[in-house]
Formats: sequence, C-alpha cells, structure tokens
Amino acid sequence: MPRKSLTDLYQMKAKGEKIAWLTSYDYPSAQFCQAAGIDMILVGDSLGMCVYGYNGTLPVTMDQCLVHSEAVRRGAPDVFLVGDMPFLSYQTSDAEAVHNAGLFLKKAEVDAIKLEGGVRIVDRIRAITDAGVAVIGHIGLTPQSSGILGGHKAQGRTAEAAKLTLEDAIAVEKAGAKMLLVEAIPPEVTEVIHKTLSIPVLGIGGGLPCDGQLLIISDLIGQFQAFTPKFVKKYANVAEVVTKAIKEYVADVRGSKFPGKDHVYSMLPGEADKFRKLVGVKPAKKSK
Repeated sequence: MPRKSLTDLYQMKAKGEKIAWLTSYDYPSAQFCQAAGIDMILVGDSLGMCVYGYNGTLPVTMDQCLVHSEAVRRGAPDVFLVGDMPFLSYQTSDAEAVHNAGLFLKKAEVDAIKLEGGVRIVDRIRAITDAGVAVIGHIGLTPQSSGILGGHKAQGRTAEAAKLTLEDAIAVEKAGAKMLLVEAIPPEVTEVIHKTLSIPVLGIGGGLPCDGQLLIISDLIGQFQAFTPKFVKKYANVAEVVTKAIKEYVADVRGSKFPGKDHVYSMLPGEADKFRKLVGVKPAKKSK
C-alpha cells in the first residue's frame, strides 16, 4: 500500500473516516505499526520518558529526535511520518525553527513536523510553512510549556479557558498548519474546534468529536509503567509478559536448564575427538 499523503488524510476527513495515529521511537515498533495499517506515526519527544527515562520532555534534543526518526522511517517506509520538534528547537527564532524542521526532512524523510503552542508561535508556523515544510500544530496540554500551565493538567475546562483554546486553534490554522492536535481538553471544546476549522483535527485526550486519535505506543501496549494518563486505553500488558519471560529465563540459567541441546552449535562428526587430540585433552566418556 502506498504511503498516505496529506491529500489522502484530507480525503479521509471529508469522508468521515477516522485517522489512526500512534507514536513510535524505534525500528521494530515502526514495523509493527506499518503491518497493523496505521495511518500516521509520530516520533514524539515523549521518547524522553518512554525511551530514556527522563522526568519529562524538556531534556530531549534534536539529535535524539532525528536518530529515532531515521530508525522509524526505515521500519515504516510506507506510513505518513511526523517528526516532533523538541524544546528550544524552534522557540528562539524563525531561522532556527526552519533549519531544524528542514533537518527532519533531509535526514529522516518525514512528511510533516509537529510543534507545540497556539497564538504565541504563529510566526514560527508561518516561517516553517513558507519554507515548504508541512506543519501540524499542537494545543491544549503542551508538555514543553507545562510549567506555565500549572503542570500536566487538562486544559480548557472553564468557559474562558475554552475560549482561549479555540483562539489558539484558529490562529494555528490561519498561520498555515495543515493539521491540529488537541491534547487533554474536554470533548465539548474539541467539538467546537472541529466544527470551526477546515483542517483535520486529531485528539489525544480530546474525546471523540474530531477526525482521529493519537496515543503513545508505550501506553497502548502497557510498556510504560511510570504513570498512565486518564485518556489512555491499554490494549496489551507487554510489561507483564516481558517480565514473566525474563523471570523464566533467570530460573532456567540458574537451574542449568538453558542452553539445551537445541540452542548450541555442534562440531562436525568426528571433529571433536580430533580437536581433543590436537590440544592434549582426553576423549569424552561415552554415555551408556
């Protein structure tokens, strides 16, 4: 199946077909995503927690995002790929924002980039878009600016806050963004944003009234154990399966049950005795 384009995603919106979007940070999980028929993959800066064990996304660097994006592209060559702009990769200037967005295209062959913020970063969106890079906006709970949001909390829960969230959404679209991600906002707000904007609106913790959904793969498969956001649905418990397998391995090693005959490479017939003679070792006793 050929890789979906922006046009394909817009056609899905027009037909009312929901877009399925997942994060991925490595080659194996990207292969799984492609095999499962995922529409889009985000190499999110959430890799800071899910891969590196950071307390948040702020320490994540451009180099880390690029390396992981390259791996994911190799694993999912036929999926619409989005690179996530990490903290301080676009906030300082239009020029740096354009340069870093371009690196995602040059090095990882992404189809679009994502960045956080509404009204306050419209100049960056315009600059990146003018450079020929497709931009996906991200509003609501924006982890990179969680400090000024009062922590990782749902946004838009009062009428005034909801109005500001809608204003962010409108500003992002007017600046040239091709899609919008809304995070941790009430469905009532998502619904108004969806009806107001013409671009696809995707949600992560934004409820059903939008054009598709995003989840972090580590949450979906039950791999990330530090915490589980309210909006996550776990479809598997990989942590339990993997831990059980490792425990069984440890027991087998300590009990000399592994490796068995099926897990070793035997010498060619007659060569073992020749080897022992060459090195002066007595032949092995044959079992009765």
